[in-house]
Amino acid sequence: MTALNALTALCPPPAGLPSAPDWSQVEGMLGTSLPQDYKELITAYGPGRFCGFITLYQPRSPNIWTNLTGPLPARPRGQIEEVRQASRHSQPLPHSPEHLFAMGVTDNGDHLFWVTQPADAPDQWAIAVNEALRAPWFTYNGSLTEFLVSVLSGTTRVPMFPKDLLHHGPTFTPSTPRSTPLATAATWKAPVSTRTIRNWANANGFDLPERGRIPFDVVEAWRRANPS
Repeated sequence: MTALNALTALCPPPAGLPSAPDWSQVEGMLGTSLPQDYKELITAYGPGRFCGFITLYQPRSPNIWTNLTGPLPARPRGQIEEVRQASRHSQPLPHSPEHLFAMGVTDNGDHLFWVTQPADAPDQWAIAVNEALRAPWFTYNGSLTEFLVSVLSGTTRVPMFPKDLLHHGPTFTPSTPRSTPLATAATWKAPVSTRTIRNWANANGFDLPERGRIPFDVVEAWRRANPS
């Protein structure tokens, strides 16, 4: 059984997806080949979230926050080193930022990366997870699809993921069309860190633990209190 077959058995993909992206065009825009398993995964599932928590970047997505071929995936590479240098107790990075290609994000702001070594062998790239551009790191020596199968089956426990990730079982929820215009590259604002929201919530009567998923109603309450 292939990793994709195992994943679709765990959480079936949605029906009626549009045609697959033109991968040769996507790879030309990125200037690099992509892992075959990622291309099959995106073709099978389209945009959405696994367990309501893990979002994979999509090629040419209209949403700037999840656009694999937009400016956002390149930003974490520089930000990781900036955060490390600013930290009072900086630690050596497990992977050089120049070898990291962001291709996913969690609701807590954790980034999923390909470790692009060897550069000319994308099917051998490992997966790295970083906690909101800070330590700690977690590395999975396998493909993205294998990583998802291992996490969603409960075989692999990623330390920075919430303990109740599989409380409702492995699921995939397709993205719904937005009714409001998306931000453009010229107007988008960097996402606020989960630490900022967590500090605000605890100061305003919400009892949140130091780790784990921030409930949607708390995020919405923060947005209402901080509209700018």
